[in-house]
Amino acid sequence: MRVAVVGAGLAGLTAASRLDPDHEVVVLERNESVGGRLGTTRIGDATFDAGAQFFTVRNDALREQTQDWLDRGIAFEWCRGFGDADGYPRYAGTDGMSTLATDLAADLDVRTDSMVFTLDRLEEGWTVVLDDASRIDVDALVLTSPVAQSWALLAQSDVALPDDLARREYHRIIAGLVTLDRPSHVPDPGGVQLDPAHPTAPLGFVADNHRKGISTVPAVTLHATWAWSTEHWDLPDDEIAERLLDAASDWSDPAAVVDTTIRRWRFAAPSDPWPDACWVDDEHRLVLAGDLFAGPKVEGAFDSGIAAAHAVRSL
Repeated sequence: MRVAVVGAGLAGLTAASRLDPDHEVVVLERNESVGGRLGTTRIGDATFDAGAQFFTVRNDALREQTQDWLDRGIAFEWCRGFGDADGYPRYAGTDGMSTLATDLAADLDVRTDSMVFTLDRLEEGWTVVLDDASRIDVDALVLTSPVAQSWALLAQSDVALPDDLARREYHRIIAGLVTLDRPSHVPDPGGVQLDPAHPTAPLGFVADNHRKGISTVPAVTLHATWAWSTEHWDLPDDEIAERLLDAASDWSDPAAVVDTTIRRWRFAAPSDPWPDACWVDDEHRLVLAGDLFAGPKVEGAFDSGIAAAHAVRSL
């Protein structure tokens, strides 16, 4: 079959890598780079993991992939806990979390800067219409974008998502990417994990990307909590930056700040994950996947991608 995978985040790349080369697979990504929330950003000389900071391993599938990454130097064990070590490994990409996505994409037909505009139903399959009016006919379709975006793409087709799937909510997270002119006060191993669900606290995680080993200069990522991010979502960037820096004064000297960039993650994590690892419409050769379907962690997106590949093969 010819298969289109919409979205080059971890779920999409995992699904595509499991389908290729047995099927002809094209991965379409609207952004200029792959990774989705495995987002590594470079601002001047500073490098930031702006999205997911690390990943953990519980199941055999990701354990096997992680061992391969470790053997080839794509990933490393960052630590075994923040503050009091719990003995459970936290892994990260050697040059940032996007290194993992770049590795998965290496041998795939991935087309960045390719925004899907509409999806037209064929008698057997789909026509994917891009924003430049180009068209790609495929036998099967895998959508890994947030479900609200997938629902919008399907609006002109005769495919109806279950209402309780289409209306699933996501948490929002605001990230502050702070370049410093001197080292931060973030303790080893370079991360402070707070409570992302705290109803009033502004910060959920503080990461020192220099101490973590991915930035050549002091660079701190501040992740606001879900509640704080929602409450302050529409404020101007400069006001958000001021409040986040004030909340982070224990870990970085305000006088040391060289630059602050604000990044908003509208679909940061599902608030109510779908119980299955993916959603399948056999009749229309359509599969929905992503971290909504297998849990909000990196491993959830990976497992959902594997499930999506199995579902496509069953079509």
